[in-house]
Amino acid sequence: MQKNIVLVEGAGFCFGVKRAIDIAFDVARKHKDGVFTLGPIIHNPQVVERLKDLGVYPVDEILQNTIKTLIIRAHGIPKEKFNELKKLGCEIIDATCPFVKKAQNLAEKLASEGYQVLIIGDREHPEVKGIFSYAGEKAIVINHADNKLKEAKKIPIFNKKIGIIQQTTQPMSKVKEIMNKIINSLNEFEEIRIFNTLCNFTSRRLEATEKVAKEVDVMIVVGGKNSANTTQLANLCKKIGVKTYHIEDAQEIDKKWVNSAKKIGVTAGASTPQWIIDEVIDKIKKFTN
Repeated sequence: MQKNIVLVEGAGFCFGVKRAIDIAFDVARKHKDGVFTLGPIIHNPQVVERLKDLGVYPVDEILQNTIKTLIIRAHGIPKEKFNELKKLGCEIIDATCPFVKKAQNLAEKLASEGYQVLIIGDREHPEVKGIFSYAGEKAIVINHADNKLKEAKKIPIFNKKIGIIQQTTQPMSKVKEIMNKIINSLNEFEEIRIFNTLCNFTSRRLEATEKVAKEVDVMIVVGGKNSANTTQLANLCKKIGVKTYHIEDAQEIDKKWVNSAKKIGVTAGASTPQWIIDEVIDKIKKFTN
């Protein structure tokens, strides 16, 4: 029986990730040694391994005598860390996603103008840690999973102005829900400024994935297990009720997942390269023919 495989439109690399990867591979071609990234360049182990093969290694500790060129990852880094790196004397190449950079700049601007900064996102995510550092010590991160908004209740009453920004990969539906609760529960404030710092690539991918997930028997979600936006896609599909499998590469696919399915959906996170998506589709075709 012929199977119908549906690839979600826009699956795979987003603009910011593609830019960071292009920068990293370009640097790898020009420099033969002493090239490092501060943390993984993106949340995809296969891409990180390919860069290692070309002599670009992720590091958490900065050893000055070994580093000639340091690439800042797509998620960005805290402001104090960036200032610290500038003192090392090595070449620094900033591959921070422009959407993330926008959020950092807005956080810094709001803080300098006396606003209490609220960041909607995952406080443990490297992107949010970076944005937080630009927003000042009084900034508050509101976790999208915290429906009671306990963090928001910590806002000092004397501060009458708040500014709201978001982690770039947060789903729009969650952001709207949280912002509505903030506005309703904080009506004693004189001014609330809201900036849209969401990545439109991420929003479109979520919408396209939701549409496909409602029409298929099985969803295969491709991307790093440590990728927040890939996990977000998998959770969305599971919430819809379709059988969902989150994998990093084609080797993980079990024939039983797709054998009885008439229609199979495939989506991928922003850190998933096209060659991995192609391998996954080829493997599904092999199993279903």
